[in-house]
Amino acid sequence: MARERDPLTVGRVIGDVLDPFTRSIAMRAIYNSREVNNGCELKPSQVVNQPRVDIGGEDLRTFYTLLMVDPDAPSPSDPSLREYLHWLVTDIPATTGTSFGQEVVCYESPRPVVGIHRFVFVLFRQMGRQTVYAPGWRQNFNTKDFAELYNLGLPVAAHYFNCQRESGSGGRRRS
Repeated sequence: MARERDPLTVGRVIGDVLDPFTRSIAMRAIYNSREVNNGCELKPSQVVNQPRVDIGGEDLRTFYTLLMVDPDAPSPSDPSLREYLHWLVTDIPATTGTSFGQEVVCYESPRPVVGIHRFVFVLFRQMGRQTVYAPGWRQNFNTKDFAELYNLGLPVAAHYFNCQRESGSGGRRRS
């Protein structure tokens, strides 16, 4: 797929969060029965509970790290908390899913207040088991710096979805 037509490039995930990479592992993120496709719209009420994330691979001795970030926190026009870390799971064996890994930063459901936010799932291949640890903070997390710190290299897969405050919240007041 040409870089300029890659949904991660079009959605500015490549650039804002990640450097260009080539996907080499299958990854699926599913909220209830809805699969996350790049750029799809999910409502906060649909993403309250952590998704099921399945990953591919072939060698069961290979482990992966999955993270979920919001590069648009607190608002897309002023992303001063970029990137906000919503979830971090390490030591996920190949051909399994996040339920087989170690949740080192618990899932925090997306609750955007202003604008349309991108929520990005990024999968990295680890150098070995128990080699990646939790950062001490969620706001101003940096995926590229985190990958460099733990020698994760470039991602092996990534997906993102869009989410905004649900309509009907607030609204007009009657006199």
